[in-house]
Amino acid sequence: MPYIPHSTDDREAMLAAVGVSSLDELFTDIPVSARFPELQVPQAISELETRWELEDLASSNVSLDEAVGFLGAGAYHHFVPSVVDAVISRSEFYTAYTPYQPEVSQGTLQAIFEYQTMICQLTGMDVSNASHYDGATATAEAVITAVNLCRMKRRKIVISPWLHPEYRAVVRTYTQGMGLQIVGDETETSGDLVGLLDGDTACLIVQYPDFLGRVDDLTDLAEAVHGAGALLVVVANPIALGLLRPPGQFGADIVVGEGQPLGAGLNFGGPYLGFFATCQEHVRKMAGRLVGQTVDADGQRGYVLTLSTREQHIRRDKATSNICTNQGLVALAAAVYLAALGRCGLRRVAELCYHRAHYAAEMIDALSDFDVLRDHPFFHEFVVRCPIPISEINEFLLSEWNIVGGYDLGRDYPALRDHMLLCVTEMNPRAEIDALVEALEEAAS
Repeated sequence: MPYIPHSTDDREAMLAAVGVSSLDELFTDIPVSARFPELQVPQAISELETRWELEDLASSNVSLDEAVGFLGAGAYHHFVPSVVDAVISRSEFYTAYTPYQPEVSQGTLQAIFEYQTMICQLTGMDVSNASHYDGATATAEAVITAVNLCRMKRRKIVISPWLHPEYRAVVRTYTQGMGLQIVGDETETSGDLVGLLDGDTACLIVQYPDFLGRVDDLTDLAEAVHGAGALLVVVANPIALGLLRPPGQFGADIVVGEGQPLGAGLNFGGPYLGFFATCQEHVRKMAGRLVGQTVDADGQRGYVLTLSTREQHIRRDKATSNICTNQGLVALAAAVYLAALGRCGLRRVAELCYHRAHYAAEMIDALSDFDVLRDHPFFHEFVVRCPIPISEINEFLLSEWNIVGGYDLGRDYPALRDHMLLCVTEMNPRAEIDALVEALEEAAS
């Protein structure tokens, strides 16, 4: 037992304290056959053979390096400048976990500070934390923040049905046991969310653009929410904010979202990045950590953990959350991405997404068997009514055209059976869009 840091005397003393004479006696309630099973380990292979086997396994995945993708629904294929990987691959960043010792973590702290600054500029909010696991986690933390801000006196959460279905599920899982009443998303229509507001409402959550890609002016909604004494939580697409009006200008109280489009790549589903920004007055109820800029004893610029409201830093009963580790490396990637593109570059990416998506929508809408839902303005995702099941279309697109099709909305919205959510980004040039249109026409026939 070379890796167990206890001597024989230590183990004998502990066994005596619990009233048993040996380690085996500790496990008498476990069948002998299950205690220390013999592992059937295959014969060892060389490094080269291992690499071949792993490459063979990896080839079963569909990568957008080879295929053409029009699938969004929360994870988006965007160009990642080479400078992003060049910076995050530096050992001092790549191997760092978290800045527990500020005096030796100045580089990490500065990177987080720059990230926070750019998230605030993007969302139109006052303060940003150092990030969460993903957009769904950040949304759930926004609910907890809203409840804490009203001192637990308000227990009702109103959620739009057009918030990402997985985000809604995570909110319910994350807050179970808190005695909250979550309403608003039980039906497949927006309904009257304002009509659900009352004196017990802590917050109302909407997505911008919503899950179907639609863009709405949230000004009137924000006024209604504030009139009820509640908070408006906006789940935003960060790339869309390069073109659209930031939620802070609508009067949003908390803005969260998925930061994956900001230089993280698809990565087969993770790791991703949840951003969280709010107003200055709410900062002490914000989950996670906040990095600030200061000067040291010699007047030199330095960075510190200004607020750390998690239980690892303060008393557990005073913590705002006990699960708010930041995604430091992915947040660094987002900071490098935003800094590399700048304000004009991000707007250009957003414009390319917008115009290419609208070109695709016009071309698909011209097909006799397909209809594009155009009742709202949209950014880079839109809904298409299809003549046959989406599963059949997507199977045909992948097998015959090497195209990853859209999201089957019937999975989450029965009323939208045979409706596909398509996404177009700057990674889809006109030739790929034309190929998609031709493939859809062929699939229908």
